[in-house]
Amino acid sequence: MTNNTLKIPLFPLHVVLFPGSLLPLKIFEPRYLDMVSWCLRHDSGFGVCVIRNNGKETGEAADTYEVGTLARISDWNRREDGLLGIQASGEQRFSILSRAVRPNHLAEVEIRLLPPEPRQSLPDEYRALADLLQQALIQLGEPYTSMPTDFDDATWVGYRLAELLPMAFVQRQYLLELDNPVLRLKNIEEVLKTLDMESKH
Repeated sequence: MTNNTLKIPLFPLHVVLFPGSLLPLKIFEPRYLDMVSWCLRHDSGFGVCVIRNNGKETGEAADTYEVGTLARISDWNRREDGLLGIQASGEQRFSILSRAVRPNHLAEVEIRLLPPEPRQSLPDEYRALADLLQQALIQLGEPYTSMPTDFDDATWVGYRLAELLPMAFVQRQYLLELDNPVLRLKNIEEVLKTLDMESKH
């Protein structure tokens, strides 16, 4: 393993996790209980990738997209229903180099960490998107109202809107894979226009 390659367990989900996002999960399958235990013991993250097509989150290891986000467990608790609840935070994007499946169907992947996008000031033409996001976070309440914010950063604004706006998984995945924060905002603007048109019909 080099500095930018890791071997980690993979949690395939019907969720696109963006860097800086919060991910609450309830854990009940033995393989993911083992995964959480391993991550806590080794102070390791796990990978979150979106399941392709009609794959399931339970059962055999699912086929996923190749680009995902490293997640780290920030809190855990025993829920009232007896299940384990965890909160994970999205850290850094990665691409999968190789994968293997353990006998318990837990996928283990070797990943290459993708470099974080350099901070880029939000262009004035997208200031309305930041204002929209600020209003949305206030309406959503906790934990969004207490998370660190950076409404002047094009990447941060784009990631938050990409996770919150209603859109198909494939659209979210495309926005995750983009390396250009301004192009991501341009695409989000197009999504908003589509949503606005749909609301008028």
